[in-house]
Amino acid sequence: MTEWTIDDVAARFEDAAVTGQRLPPVRVQGYFNTWPAFVRTAWEAFSSDAPEYRPFPPSPVDIDRMLETMRWVQWLEVEQRHLVWMRAKRYGWRDITIRFACDRSTAWRRWQKALEIVATNLNAEGRCSPSKIVSNVG
Repeated sequence: MTEWTIDDVAARFEDAAVTGQRLPPVRVQGYFNTWPAFVRTAWEAFSSDAPEYRPFPPSPVDIDRMLETMRWVQWLEVEQRHLVWMRAKRYGWRDITIRFACDRSTAWRRWQKALEIVATNLNAEGRCSPSKIVSNVG
């Protein structure tokens, strides 16, 4: 059985963030548009917004891994959770340091400590470390 490392945990959080972005948008149920579809002329369509890019929805395995990863944050303090998710969503260190009012190296150490806490808990539970699974990231 291989041990969980900080890099494995960081990769899983990043994968969970990407999977969360690939989920379909949440919409209110019960409301729908009764207007008929109509074709706009060229000059009317010119001012319309560009179509929104939506990647393929994630597979059920990706969603299960995301939900498992989201359960890991219960081992962290609230500020550590925010830090880990900001880094997983690829926020820059400058934005993170502004959010937490600390130096870049301090934010990096706190991020490493949070990932270390998760890795330690995973290793204590005896969960197998994933082999380098590459999901179909956008």
